[in-house]
Amino acid sequence: MTVISADSHITEPPGTYIDHIDPAFADRAPKIVDLGPKVGDAFVVDGFPRPVVLGTVAAAGKPAEEINLLGSRFDDLHRGGWDPEARMADQDRDGVAAEVIYPTVGMVLCNHPDLDFKRACFDAYNLWLAAYCAAHPTRLLGLGQTAMRTPDEGIADLERIKGLGLRGVTMPGSPGVEDYDSPLYDEFWEASIQLGLPLSFHILTMRSGQTRGPKLNGFLSIVRGCQDIMGMMVLGGVFERHPDLRIVCAEADAGWVPHFMYRMDHAYSRHRNWLPPGQELSRPPSEYFADNIYVTFQDDWTAFRFASDMNWRHLLWANDFPHSDSTWPWSQEMLAQHTLDLSADQKQAILCDNTAELYGIDVAALQPVPG
Repeated sequence: MTVISADSHITEPPGTYIDHIDPAFADRAPKIVDLGPKVGDAFVVDGFPRPVVLGTVAAAGKPAEEINLLGSRFDDLHRGGWDPEARMADQDRDGVAAEVIYPTVGMVLCNHPDLDFKRACFDAYNLWLAAYCAAHPTRLLGLGQTAMRTPDEGIADLERIKGLGLRGVTMPGSPGVEDYDSPLYDEFWEASIQLGLPLSFHILTMRSGQTRGPKLNGFLSIVRGCQDIMGMMVLGGVFERHPDLRIVCAEADAGWVPHFMYRMDHAYSRHRNWLPPGQELSRPPSEYFADNIYVTFQDDWTAFRFASDMNWRHLLWANDFPHSDSTWPWSQEMLAQHTLDLSADQKQAILCDNTAELYGIDVAALQPVPG
């Protein structure tokens, strides 16, 4: 069958920002610097206390004992991360016919405190990504970035992203004005609907709280930022006001969704008096989640196991290539096991049709790739 990854990534090459950024920010543009044999190559970002190391950004296929944060060189990373021709071979090897493309360094930049600098970086990235995807537009489906300095500027960003031929938008976890449940964003949400651009909140694009215990425990916490935004938008009445809005919760797994929907319904049933006056919902919160939110995941077997307990028409499988969490190049072997209990309709939807419908992908133009 035809398989589409709903969440894959590029690896920004050295010229991504320097070659395309507004000249006013040229001296501050993020750039790759050799930080010596111990650290390796890293993106140095003005205003960040630490560089963005490359050890896990393109570690797909490596055994766990070989995955290290430090010591990687850009030239040793998966070439498909920045070369669209090499990407075709990477897709074929994993049995994937097309990918929805997210940033890598751009995710970290979502948390940059300087909104003007962030806007300049994202404008540069969008130009680079559009050229990357244009090489194979049926198989490389890019998502642009917006800094969301203001709602009006966000609408202008949507229009530019649409004009570049990109298929959706990666959102920063925190906007520049108030928060996303504010009515100030109503026109922005409507613009995304009218332009047909789904909006994504990806892990690591929002600030997270302090993690207790060993560093590895922080890995478990990264999904919570996405959950927080989904809850805010449901309980904050965003989908009540905009029933056609489509939001993607990206790479935060999906097995938690049935319990999260229950928990929202429980909270609303028992404590809806905590909501501000005039913010009542006309339906249970779980129904808004089911109707308006799409969820991507890769090797979360619980998502497949409990697919019938959520809206499986909004479940989107992904391989996360080329990051260290990726299921590449053994996605097909994994899917053969994880999808055993799905019906034929569920399998077809989760691995292909749901993503195709969301992003307007012509499946007939894709060739099924042998696994």
